[in-house]
Amino acid sequence: MAVAIVLVLLIVGSVIFNFLSPWWFTPIASNWGTIDTTLIITFIITGIAFVAISLFMAYSIYRFHHKEGRVAHYEPENNKLEWWLTILTTIGVVAMLAPGLVVWNDYITVPEGADEVEAVGKQWQWSFRFPGEDGKLGTTDIKFVSFDNPFGINPDDPNGQDDILISEPELHLPIDRPVKMLLRSYDVLHDFYVPQFRAKMDLVPGLITYFWFIPTRTGKFDLLCAELCGVGHYTMRGHVVVDEAEDFDEWLSSKPTYAQFLAAATAAPAMTGLATKGQEVAGAQGCLSCHTIDGTSGVGPTWKGLFGKEETLADGTTVRVDEAYLMESVSDPNAKLVEGFAPIMPAYELSDEDLEALVEYIKSVSAPPAAAESKEEAGRKVAESNGCLSCHTIDGTSGVGPTWKGLFGKEETLADGTTVRVDEAYLMESVSDPNAKLVEGFAPIMPPYELSEEDMAALIALIKSKSE
Repeated sequence: MAVAIVLVLLIVGSVIFNFLSPWWFTPIASNWGTIDTTLIITFIITGIAFVAISLFMAYSIYRFHHKEGRVAHYEPENNKLEWWLTILTTIGVVAMLAPGLVVWNDYITVPEGADEVEAVGKQWQWSFRFPGEDGKLGTTDIKFVSFDNPFGINPDDPNGQDDILISEPELHLPIDRPVKMLLRSYDVLHDFYVPQFRAKMDLVPGLITYFWFIPTRTGKFDLLCAELCGVGHYTMRGHVVVDEAEDFDEWLSSKPTYAQFLAAATAAPAMTGLATKGQEVAGAQGCLSCHTIDGTSGVGPTWKGLFGKEETLADGTTVRVDEAYLMESVSDPNAKLVEGFAPIMPAYELSDEDLEALVEYIKSVSAPPAAAESKEEAGRKVAESNGCLSCHTIDGTSGVGPTWKGLFGKEETLADGTTVRVDEAYLMESVSDPNAKLVEGFAPIMPPYELSEEDMAALIALIKSKSE
């Protein structure tokens, strides 16, 4: 009897929670309605089945519980019951599958005039490609992939010369414009998944898969790989940022085209023969699957600017990245593990010649560029290395701290009710003593930072550039 009552209470509680739950779906993209409606239909059908089966179990426990002298009736077959169960099950399965076919047809039937964007997945990074002024993406082939052509664009295809390349794992899209996502994988199965968009599709090596949607709300949303793609699968993360049209155009115009990328690669100082051999070693050993050479995040530390850098290790100590450290990190990666990275790199047994060449290549890609970088670029590096952009956005969206877009020169209301104009002095004080003048509406959680004068000036230059 007690078990029957518990079952009934669980059924009633589950139904009530379903209708009173605060976790209802939020429309973020155009395909939200059809996909979530399909999910709700599935919930209703499976919910009815759950309630019916559970109530039957509760009734059976109550009606046929053990009683002295009661004997169970043996009935090995009941054709009438089997037919009813077969018919009802078939109706339920068809009712769940049929809406999915309609939704799938809508998911892959791209409207005319949709913008094309390519997402490229490889262990364990995201990168993206937009068509240039001609509106056409250049053709690609895995045979064209190289250090100077990471997207594998056909160099003889004129449509690819103006393609816009995004090497970082953050994709910006304009609001209220249909987007066709083209999905391509370099190596293994990956999956493009933005939960808030109800968007999910596999990236299959050798194929180009696709779907479409219309972003309907600005904001920053997580991009995940939802297909187990190796030991670094959990690190394959990125963001999709939905912008107003003018903000999107400004962002896109700041990115290089394929032709500009090639020109920069050609203009770069030629590597020594030893460094060139090291490049071949890195490619053969799969080093660049985890370590980037352009400063973007990866499974392991980026090699850009690595040599000569002071690294903080997992045990809290620091080490200068020199030749001895690099050699040890190749042969025994976990001996001095860098803070923030998982101990997943295997040990490599390279010949002395290959190891020396690999170290020389890392040194070559660590060297600063010949042209002096702008203060804004230097400020972005300071912001990224100190984790500033984890709390402060630069596109006007809300974050843990105030957005930097339009911040410089603004009149801010503080937590004590007073106001202050955001100038250089205020920014310097806010970095070194964040709680001295706390902005109203934000928690006092920012730690103080001790930056050099050069880094402070560069950071302020970046903030000012986002306010112009």
